[in-house]
Amino acid sequence: MRVSLRNSVNRAVPRPETGGPRKGFALIEVIVAMVLLAIAVSSLAGLMYSVSQSSMKVTGAAYRNGVLMHAVNRLIALPYDSLPVGSASSSTSSGQYPHSLIVTVAEPAAKLKTVRVIVTPVNPNYKPDTMNFIRTNPRTSKVLCTICTDKP
Repeated sequence: MRVSLRNSVNRAVPRPETGGPRKGFALIEVIVAMVLLAIAVSSLAGLMYSVSQSSMKVTGAAYRNGVLMHAVNRLIALPYDSLPVGSASSSTSSGQYPHSLIVTVAEPAAKLKTVRVIVTPVNPNYKPDTMNFIRTNPRTSKVLCTICTDKP
């Protein structure tokens, strides 16, 4: 049995020639796709840079706050009389947050000390910070003791 190349209307079916429609991608389509991909990736790169900078600032702030609060808590825990008037500095060059720490204690009035703690990181991308607080000499009288038998 022979198969004829005729369709239902009795016309000849055209055969593909070298000038007919091609299958696959043209070079210009590939170039356009690569340009669109490059635009998308470059915009994502800018976003990633912005996110990494923000992350670095947040990390530095967290370390700075930790160092600052450690110093302040240590100074608050000291008895009032053990807090010497003057200035002291220290620096840490190792670890994840190298920094310098300056503590200044002044006594502007009797039974009153002002304390200033300054944390300055070595990394210029991190900001320095300062904490000021006041320490007072606690009362030694028994003002709130209503059932005490000892009278001063």
